[in-house]
Amino acid sequence: MERIQSAHPRVEVRAVRREEVEPHLPDAEVLLTWAVPDSWVRQAERLRWVHVSSAGVDHLWGGALWTSAVLLTNSRGIHAGPMAEHVVGWLLMFARNLHNHLHHQRERRWEKDVGGVFAGSTVGVVGLGAVGEEVARLSKALGARVVGLRRRVRPSPYADRVVGPEGLQELLEESDYVVLTVPLVPSTQRWIGARELSWMKPHAVLVNVARGGVVDEEALVAALREGRLRGAALDTFETEPLPPASPLWDLPNVLVSPHVAGNFPGYVDAVVDVFCDNLRRYLAGEPLRNVVDRQAGY
Repeated sequence: MERIQSAHPRVEVRAVRREEVEPHLPDAEVLLTWAVPDSWVRQAERLRWVHVSSAGVDHLWGGALWTSAVLLTNSRGIHAGPMAEHVVGWLLMFARNLHNHLHHQRERRWEKDVGGVFAGSTVGVVGLGAVGEEVARLSKALGARVVGLRRRVRPSPYADRVVGPEGLQELLEESDYVVLTVPLVPSTQRWIGARELSWMKPHAVLVNVARGGVVDEEALVAALREGRLRGAALDTFETEPLPPASPLWDLPNVLVSPHVAGNFPGYVDAVVDVFCDNLRRYLAGEPLRNVVDRQAGY
């Protein structure tokens, strides 16, 4: 709050807990938050702009805010570095069989499970936004070939080739590692199902740092159990927290992290940086950064 107030001393800033916010809503013109219950929107008659601390906005779909005329912005861009490092760490683990060595260590088993080499492999990045571009950049720096996919095809300095959604099968068929970084929108709901998984190489690895809803988990578990896919590294899931009964916990060829790929020390400061820049623009009547396209869903 102090940073926002010092940057804009003429603005009245109120920092309140979620359970204490309602008395302040009738006066609120701008909200910095994550979730926005319908009741808040109904009470905030002066509300003109909401900034959310996440990049994804699927948790707002269909709500009163989503269907209103209130300007909506997100914190897209701050997660790219940490998420790409998380992904590349996983890629190298599978390339060098380090995940197997962890199992052997727990079993006190000396087994020379020699890994492969990441350089020269093909990485398919499904979603060349800020995160996908950084995954592509780091993968290229390590000697991989990169094929990227995005809704509107345009060249990327870090991808050897870029395809549109119609090129998904081609990307899956030729990639040794497939990294999902797409937003969850109606068209990407369970986009990677049994058919799409069947297009992947048997030695390929699927990495998901997008949203759990992009992948059909039941189909993924079947492919992993039956050896039709070498492995998976998952940061997001259809149900979160991942239920204790989920088979994904116990599969030896699966790496799980609890939706933390985009988290890092200084996260709140990074969100405030984006918000303060947008607040300056808002007060000056300038276009804001990261305006959510409600029609596109992100």
